[in-house]
Amino acid sequence: MREYRKVSKGVIFAIVIAVIVIGVSLISLFSLGKEEPESGGKQLAGSVNYLEESNSIEEASTSSDKTVNEVKENKIALNTENFVNLQNTTTNQKQTNTTSKKTNTTTSASKQATKKEEKKEIKFEKPVEGEIIKEFAKDNLVFSNTLNEWTTHVGIDIKAAKTTVVKASYEGTVESIKNDPRYGLTVIIEHDDGYKTVYSNLLTSEFVVEGERVTTGQTIGTVGNTATFEVADESHLHFEILKDNVQVDPTIYIKY
Repeated sequence: MREYRKVSKGVIFAIVIAVIVIGVSLISLFSLGKEEPESGGKQLAGSVNYLEESNSIEEASTSSDKTVNEVKENKIALNTENFVNLQNTTTNQKQTNTTSKKTNTTTSASKQATKKEEKKEIKFEKPVEGEIIKEFAKDNLVFSNTLNEWTTHVGIDIKAAKTTVVKASYEGTVESIKNDPRYGLTVIIEHDDGYKTVYSNLLTSEFVVEGERVTTGQTIGTVGNTATFEVADESHLHFEILKDNVQVDPTIYIKY
């Protein structure tokens, strides 16, 4: 009986130990099983967050790329528009310059035509009526009765009685009235286009004054005998025409 009790106690003790071991094992397994889902959940949540963050980053990157591309496209469009505007401006400027040049050319041509129309053709009139008794001789010689020698003669001598009225051959301004040592009392009239007329061997010049504007045919003096180099010749008017201060043959412009 005592042996049976000993065996029973041993069995019971073994059973208790086994139960404890099994319980501890179950508790460990239960704890481990509980932690693994939580860890898996955390890992899953982390993966989801990572994917969301990746998508956000990708979307941000895509948005950034779009923004950069839009900026580039806008810049290209703006530069293209500016280039087109610059081309149009340059073309318009060239057209304006061409039109301006054409206008200036037309205006200049019009002004020149107007000047030509306004410019009067100079037609010299006879300062006195009469015949030529001494010709123009600038490049050859004529005989001087007063000097008794052959000499040049840069004008023409027109036969006219003393006190015959001398008229302006063409309109102009009285440049000077002087007493020339060779040709006596002289009146010089300045005309347009570089022309001048010279009236010498006058008796008087009281009809005009220096600086006076005279018209064609206006009285400027009378025929005299004041020319010391021609005192031996018949009464006459010594008449000259100058072009740019060079004596020219008066008979080219006036027919006697």
